[in-house]
Amino acid sequence: MAACSFFFDAEPISEPAMPAQDACALCSKQLARDSDVFMYRGDTPFCSEDCRHHQMRLDARQAAKSAARRQKHFPSATTVSGRVHRESREVPVAS
Repeated sequence: MAACSFFFDAEPISEPAMPAQDACALCSKQLARDSDVFMYRGDTPFCSEDCRHHQMRLDARQAAKSAARRQKHFPSATTVSGRVHRESREVPVAS
């Protein structure tokens, strides 16, 4: 069963309008309806795998810089998979 073209153009009545995803988020190239769209982070469109991977690399660099800044401010914390863990140390307890 083929969907009608107006199905894709109609905006749901009770939902707020979302910005049109008609251009690549990185290079701003117009996205055609008959071409592939490469998504990243759920709702960010890219015109090609190259643009998407370039954005992923930029995000990874930014995350590494943020982690380095956190490490500089909190040297006893180590980052593991995006979570901050405090190092534990044994402390002698008097009996």
